[in-house]
Amino acid sequence: MKKTSEGLLRFRRNKVAVASAFVILGFIIMATLAPVIAPYGPLEQDLVNNYLGPSLDHLLGTDELGRDIASRLCYGARISLGIAFSSVLVGVMIGAVLGLVAAYKRGIVDSVIMRFMDVLLALPGILLGITIVVVLGNGVVNTVIAVAIFSVPTFARLVRGSALQVLELDYIVASRAVGASASRIIFGHVVPNALTPLVVQSTLQLGVAILIASGLSFLGLGVQPPNPEWGAMLSKGRELVRSTPVAAFAPGMAITLVVLSFSLLGDGLRDALDPTMKRR
Repeated sequence: MKKTSEGLLRFRRNKVAVASAFVILGFIIMATLAPVIAPYGPLEQDLVNNYLGPSLDHLLGTDELGRDIASRLCYGARISLGIAFSSVLVGVMIGAVLGLVAAYKRGIVDSVIMRFMDVLLALPGILLGITIVVVLGNGVVNTVIAVAIFSVPTFARLVRGSALQVLELDYIVASRAVGASASRIIFGHVVPNALTPLVVQSTLQLGVAILIASGLSFLGLGVQPPNPEWGAMLSKGRELVRSTPVAAFAPGMAITLVVLSFSLLGDGLRDALDPTMKRR
């Protein structure tokens, strides 16, 4: 409890991290309340009023089909954040299991799992995502799978490293010697010690996941139009830079703000939760 209070106090002192948390919370609220906040439907067209600039009726203007850009941005937050959270959650679950198995079994099992993780890590994230989506096909679900597979090696190596440190402790060695079960050691000692780095890495990985998913959609390989995903909106807005520059600026700024906020929040959590970090 004392360590938690000290970590919370350190986090609250980090104004940048706190501000980033509020930015992320704002986008989550926007995504959750999109049907209430958005004045128009994400697919609602008005061909008579296309290419409009910002106004009281359309805060960010309209696109080539007369769709309200602000409304599409709100609904797009649902898709982009949904993909990020879903893919990172799947990546954490699979990566944590593989890391725990590799650390506990060691030997040939550890070598096989880690070499496979090294192969995945050797590939650039966007290239790995493109390869997976090309094989599986376009769509939200396949984009989640692609980003999740990209996230697995990072979490597997992180959990394995944390687990190896704990398993080498004297009291763990003694517990194994007297016949303590693997489940008791893993869930009673290894997993709790791995939670802090997992939380920090998951926060950082959320920003990366949004970048990868948006990049795939921007290239036409992820979420497909007319779904209002930010990357797909940015791709279409690129064609409207001269007539309606806000169509490209709005989703691009949303991606930038969310990714930057997750990165700064992750750094703040690392500083707050790492007991070796000392504030001067």
